[in-house]
Amino acid sequence: MSPPLLGLLPFGLVCGVGAQSAGASVWQSLGLSGFMFSGAAQILATQLVASGAPTAVTILTCFVVGLRFLMYSAAMAPHLRSLPPRWRHALAFMLTDQAFAVGIRRFRDSGDKRGAASYFLGSGVLLWVTWQCSCLVGYWAGNVIPTTWSLDFIVPLCFLSLLLPTLEDHSMRIAALASGVAVVALDALPMRLSLVCAGLIGIAAGIISQRRAR
Repeated sequence: MSPPLLGLLPFGLVCGVGAQSAGASVWQSLGLSGFMFSGAAQILATQLVASGAPTAVTILTCFVVGLRFLMYSAAMAPHLRSLPPRWRHALAFMLTDQAFAVGIRRFRDSGDKRGAASYFLGSGVLLWVTWQCSCLVGYWAGNVIPTTWSLDFIVPLCFLSLLLPTLEDHSMRIAALASGVAVVALDALPMRLSLVCAGLIGIAAGIISQRRAR
């Protein structure tokens, strides 16, 4: 979990600084990061609240940004179907980009569903605790870090370190390439819909490639 944890630190600093700049108290900042366990949605919500946007607009924007979790959920559902509801509810809250990347590999490689679920839950809790700490540090001290340090470059590097081990066959590599090209080509779409559209394009490309291989 070291690569994703390193990637959370600069991301959390940004969210903490954004909450402070929006005039939120430290408890409001922690409440937001604790219940809205999504960095992208948290940053957008903070910006929209600070600009006086209507509540409905804020909720809709965060909903659209979180649509990618529908794809994650669809991939995880077959592995979680046999687990009790309390397990599924807990794991649903812990579902993030990083937790999904490490969790789905454990579910695929392990025949012990409960053991894999425990691994996924432990990963999610570790990410959640680290996220709260980094947001808190960002709230108190993030604004004194020089912008010339450009810590945000760590985030995409950590995501790449999670992505590369999952590209196990030709179809998955085709899906990754197609979604990567699509997310750049569709970057002009509003509300970060390029992420969702690129994900769907990548899924379609992977399925087509898999069927042709068969």
